Amino acid sequence: MNTDVMLIVTTCPDEAVAAGLGTALLERRQAACVSRLPGLHSSYHWEGRMTEDTEVLVLIKAPADRYAEIEASIHELHPYDVPEIIGLPVTAGLPDYLAWVVAETAP
Repeated sequence: MNTDVMLIVTTCPDEAVAAGLGTALLERRQAACVSRLPGLHSSYHWEGRMTEDTEVLVLIKAPADRYAEIEASIHELHPYDVPEIIGLPVTAGLPDYLAWVVAETAP
């Protein structure tokens, strides 16, 4: 069984968007677990000016070979023109957990 797992990070403008995104990824079996952390304060440059926003950080645990699908789903469902989507390889983890991530997302 392939246990190459990724942690995919995105931010959402509010809890409702984050919850909807998480639900969609889980229903599509693209992710095994989606964690939402509200209260994130983001500062960034956008369209020529510095911006400050409160966002929800979303952590998505999924097999690495599902990254392209997840990226497409986030882009489809996200209200931002250019959503943050960052995929980080998991280089170590509890083998049973990593196997669970893969098993829960099997088609």
